[in-house]
Amino acid sequence: MKISHWTGLLGAMVCLASPLAQADTAPAFNSGDTAWMLTSTALVLLMTIPGLALFYAGMVRKKNVLATAAQSFAVTCVISVVWMFAGYSLAFTSGSGFIGGLSRFFLQGMGLDAVNGLAPTIPESVYMTFQMTFAIITPALIVGAFAERMKFSALLWFTALWSLLVYAPIAHMVWGPGGWLGGDGVLDYAGGTVVHINAGVAGLVAALVMGKRIGFRHDAMHPNNLIYTLIGAALLWVGWFGFNAGSAVAASDRAGMAMAVTQIATAVAALGWMFAEWIVRGK
Repeated sequence: MKISHWTGLLGAMVCLASPLAQADTAPAFNSGDTAWMLTSTALVLLMTIPGLALFYAGMVRKKNVLATAAQSFAVTCVISVVWMFAGYSLAFTSGSGFIGGLSRFFLQGMGLDAVNGLAPTIPESVYMTFQMTFAIITPALIVGAFAERMKFSALLWFTALWSLLVYAPIAHMVWGPGGWLGGDGVLDYAGGTVVHINAGVAGLVAALVMGKRIGFRHDAMHPNNLIYTLIGAALLWVGWFGFNAGSAVAASDRAGMAMAVTQIATAVAALGWMFAEWIVRGK
C-alpha cells in the first residue's frame, strides 16, 4: 500500500476518534417541518387571542364585552405558565397509562437539541409550545358556557386547576406515550376528543352547576355586536389550518390533505347553515 493511502487512513481514524466528532450527536432537525410547526403554533394561538375573544365578546351584553374578551386573554396567560411548570410534563412524558411523569417539570432538561419522541423532526421546544396552544384554547372554549356568570378570580382558579386535573390526564391518555386510550386504539388526529368533547362536557357541567343568568327570560340580553362575532369566527377559520394541518407535526402530504379538508369542510358547513337559515326564514 502506498504511503499516501496509509496517511489517509490514519487521518480518517484520528477524525473519527476526535472529541469533536464524538460530540457531534445533535439530532438532525428538519428545517421545513420546524418552519411549518412554528407557523402552525402562531395560527392556533390566533384562535384564542383574538379569535375567541372577539367571537364571545360580540355575543354578550355591552356591559360585559371587556370582561369577556379579557377572560380569553387571561386564560392564555394562566395556561402558558401552568403548562410550562407541570402541564406539558404530565401530558407528554412517560408515566402510567393515565398520567405522565415529572421529567419535564419546569421544562428541566429541555435544551436546544432536546426532542420528544412524538415529534422527532422538530425541536422539543417547538412541539411543547404547539401543544401549549391546544391546552390554551380548550379551557377558553369553556368560557362561553358561563360567560357573564363567573367571577374573574374564580375563572382563573377554575382554569388552572381544570388544566392540571382534567386536560393533562386526558391529553396523556389519548396522545401521550403509553396512554391508555391511545394504546386501546382511540384515534384523535386534531383534538376531537382531547379538545372538543373534553371542553363540551366541561362547559355543559359548568352551565348546569352555575344555573341560569340573573334576569334570564325577563331582561333583554341581546348580543351587543355581531360584527365582532363574525370577525372572531373568521379568525377561527384561519386558525384551523394550524390546528388541523399542524397536527401532522410535519410539512408533509398529510398536512396538505388536512388543510384541503379543513377549507372545504368549513365552506360546506357555512353554506349549509346559510341554506338552513334561508329555509327557516322563508327568504
